[in-house]
Amino acid sequence: MSVHVEPVSPAELAGLPTGESSAVVARRVAAAREIQAARQDGLTNAEAPPDLFPINALARDYAVRAADRLRLSARGFTRLLRVARTIADLAGDTETGQPHVAEALTYRLRRPDRRS
Repeated sequence: MSVHVEPVSPAELAGLPTGESSAVVARRVAAAREIQAARQDGLTNAEAPPDLFPINALARDYAVRAADRLRLSARGFTRLLRVARTIADLAGDTETGQPHVAEALTYRLRRPDRRS
C-alpha cells in the first residue's frame, strides 16, 4: 500500500495538531477490530473470506468496473474489497459503500510497469 503525504512546513509543525489524536485513532481501530471479530467469528478482514463482507450493489458494481479498468488480478480485487471493508469498519458503517471502494482505490500501490 502506498499513501502520498504532502510535506509539512515548519510553520505547520510549530502549530497545534489539526488531525485526530493518537488516542482517538486507537479507539476507532479497536472498535473496528471488535466489529470485525463479531461479524467474522473472531477473524480480521485480512483473515476472513470476502464473501463475509456486506457490500451494497452500487459498491460491488463500482469495484467490478474499477477492477476491469485497472486490470486487477483476483488477488488485487480481493485486496480492494478487504481494504474497502476496513475503511467502512473504521467509519462505523455496517455496509461497504461506493465511497469506501473509491477510497480503497486511492491506496493502491502503483507499479511503474502498469498503465494505471
